[in-house]
Amino acid sequence: MIGRESELRRLVRLAPSPSGGAAVAVIAGEPGIGKTRLVHELLERMPAETVVLVGQAEPGSLSRPYEVLLDAIDGRPEVDEEQLAALADATRSPVERLHTGLAILADLIGDAPAVIVFEDLHWADSESAALFERIADQRGPRLLIGTYRPDEVDRRQPVAGLLARLERRHAVTHVRLDRLTPAQTAALLAAATGAPAPLRAATALHHRTGGNPFFLEELLRALPGYDVEALVEQPLPWSLAEVLRRQVDDLEPLSHRIVEAATVLGHRIPFDLLADVTGAGEDELIAVLRDLVTRGVLVESGEDEFAFRHALVREAIADQMLGRQRRRLHEAALDVLLRGGASDPAMVAHHARGAGRYDDMIAAARSGTALYLSIGSAYQALQLAEMGLDEVSDDTDLLAGAARASWLAGLLDDALRYGRRWHDLATAATDRAESLYLLVRIAWESREYDQMRALTHDIETLIAQLPPGAGQARAMTAIAQSSYLRDEFEAALLWCDRALALAAEFDLPAVRLTALLEKGSTLTERAQSSADGREILSALVDEAEKAGEWVLAARALNKLVQDAPPTSPSEHAEILERMRVDAERAGLESLSVATYFQGRARLAIRAGDLRAAIAALEEGREQDRGYQRRGRWADFHGVFLAGLYLEAGELDRVDRIIEDLTALPNNPPATIPGLTFHLACRRHDLPRAEAALGELIADLETQNWRSGEQAHDLISAALELGLPVERLDRAAAVLLDAEVWDAYRTLVDAQMAEVHGRTAEALAGYESITEDPALGPALRGTIRVGAARCLLADDRRAEATVHVEAAASLLQEWGGWRVAQLDQVRARLGLAPAGAPDAVSGPAALTPREREVAVLISDGLTNTELARRLYISPKTAAVHVSNILRKLGITSRTEVADLIGR
Repeated sequence: MIGRESELRRLVRLAPSPSGGAAVAVIAGEPGIGKTRLVHELLERMPAETVVLVGQAEPGSLSRPYEVLLDAIDGRPEVDEEQLAALADATRSPVERLHTGLAILADLIGDAPAVIVFEDLHWADSESAALFERIADQRGPRLLIGTYRPDEVDRRQPVAGLLARLERRHAVTHVRLDRLTPAQTAALLAAATGAPAPLRAATALHHRTGGNPFFLEELLRALPGYDVEALVEQPLPWSLAEVLRRQVDDLEPLSHRIVEAATVLGHRIPFDLLADVTGAGEDELIAVLRDLVTRGVLVESGEDEFAFRHALVREAIADQMLGRQRRRLHEAALDVLLRGGASDPAMVAHHARGAGRYDDMIAAARSGTALYLSIGSAYQALQLAEMGLDEVSDDTDLLAGAARASWLAGLLDDALRYGRRWHDLATAATDRAESLYLLVRIAWESREYDQMRALTHDIETLIAQLPPGAGQARAMTAIAQSSYLRDEFEAALLWCDRALALAAEFDLPAVRLTALLEKGSTLTERAQSSADGREILSALVDEAEKAGEWVLAARALNKLVQDAPPTSPSEHAEILERMRVDAERAGLESLSVATYFQGRARLAIRAGDLRAAIAALEEGREQDRGYQRRGRWADFHGVFLAGLYLEAGELDRVDRIIEDLTALPNNPPATIPGLTFHLACRRHDLPRAEAALGELIADLETQNWRSGEQAHDLISAALELGLPVERLDRAAAVLLDAEVWDAYRTLVDAQMAEVHGRTAEALAGYESITEDPALGPALRGTIRVGAARCLLADDRRAEATVHVEAAASLLQEWGGWRVAQLDQVRARLGLAPAGAPDAVSGPAALTPREREVAVLISDGLTNTELARRLYISPKTAAVHVSNILRKLGITSRTEVADLIGR
């Protein structure tokens, strides 16, 4: 059921019940996409009293009346023999036989809930199609399901008219099963093998199978032991190869010659190249290609360009060709491409290797690697670089390209291997500096901190050996990056300024942009210099984009999203989307996927919507879980998601994340103890909390940075547990340092003053930050609650009520312990819990973001259009719409316009 959860939920909602009515669902998808698997999974969820009838149409069923019904009732002893004979009696009228079929079903089902399934309606006979339609007309607690392949339906088949009539006469639930995405392919591999899949292997298998689950499972079944990386190169199993070859067995000789040529010409097949290689005329080639597209062998992948629907089809056909035949076709294609001055070096390299012309292949690999890196096609660049390195393993240009491409694609082991060899073989000073800059980044992402220190020493040695110029300046940016990543901010700023001075002296624009990125990023780490850092990064983005430095632009935008919030949620969303676009232009997967979902979660937190934040992180984590990753990307969303689960009170889920993280090497020292302590506090487990706190304090004392947000979270948890005051004081002293942002320091100091009974001091602290823009709605809500508690201690109930009502507005889309604290104070004031009927409701309860969404709903925008307009995902748009309908007390979008107008 990988990638089919939402489809299954839709069908489960249609499940029949004794008091329910009839429903009709139609499931469409190509062969092997999982239609039957989805139906079986649904049937497993049906109660025992449900009557289940499943009939299967087969090729040739068109000539066998009621074949699907007969298959569904085969082997059921309760079916009346006379009725079966009447159903098969060709002398009876069609109406009589149809009523006999309905009578058989009525006798089998009675009044019980029932699920009736007609599989593969595209092969069904006209009588079975008529019966399906008549069942849909009947009332009672039943779910009628039909499955079919859209590509195999034409106007002459009974199912074509059936589908049109059903649509006119019934509320039909249409379920279209699409191919698996690369992330879902990786998840399926992980589920089948019991371990995450290597990213490279998962990507290759997704391309090879086109995301078709049946094809993928057949390949897995053919390889005992499930070595996924070995699977990429395995030949097709016999049964699958036969299924695929059957698609082209009956082709005419010309069509067969063209499809064989197409198998050799690569993944993308230009029309003109195919015509030149085969010698086919334009009209006859168009006719053949149209037939191959209709059969589902090829798809039109672009203008005048074709591709095989599944790479496996191409393999199955190519396996039957002679080696000499393939070489001749490769050579013909290569000559055509070189004569025409081909602009696609990947195609040139592919055909040069197939033709055995290795000089041409190496030249194309070099130019192609640079080209694909420049346009953000990291995987394509890596494939070409590796193709060239197979012949010239010490080529530094290809090694540099392979190292960069591997890093961009998130293949850290490959990036490290190629980067080290590049560094060892580089002779030019600039190349050595470039390789060290990349190796430092790889070591940090791999959490190999000792290696980072060793590399930094190498860079310092290199700087001492080099004269002032481009090589020395680039090496300085490498040291600046290493210092920044290791939280040595003073050293980072010093090296940035030295690199900037050399960049100005020797006119080095690329070095200047890199040094500005490191300097701006470093400055944003400190509250007092954050604004200066953001100014540098904001100016840098435009320059980097104009220069085509997409990695630098994406990294700068990522820092702007992460740190102090922009002036508005819409600006935040725009920066996030711009970051993703630039990361995609660079091919930088870590920012375009994993970091993007964290950005969406932060955006939801800034809007005060806990459920939307959790949904964004769950979606991002789900995309990553099927892959075998290492370093900081191994479970990138785990800690953040655990924090949100702790906010929401979903403590069992936190347990599972802690187990997942514990199994990973190289976690930052305070990660596991911090989560364990927080969880123990929320569960009121004092012995476990005290044990974890001791480990946490020991780890924090070895860490040279602090997080004000972490300090507030852990102190709040300890307060709920009732940790002894002296332990609280010790924890607060360790969790805070001089670099923590002022707003967080003030908040924690106010919490500590309150627990010590200094309510006036605590109130002053709380009230000084109630509107601080550095703090999100949830934090400001908690600050208001704290202020209200302090006011109640002085019996200032009216002022406390003002804070409580403000907190209710701030926390209306939150939950968990913060809302529980609010409700405790509301109870002391004699007010109903937040969200109760007499709390704020109607349009006044909408957040500013929800009011914006409501106006767009009233204009008739769909969820997809909302997502596009507001730079959010359709899933987040759906959450906003659900919240709006609930708060307004209505059930349909059409009612929103009336309420907004009033």
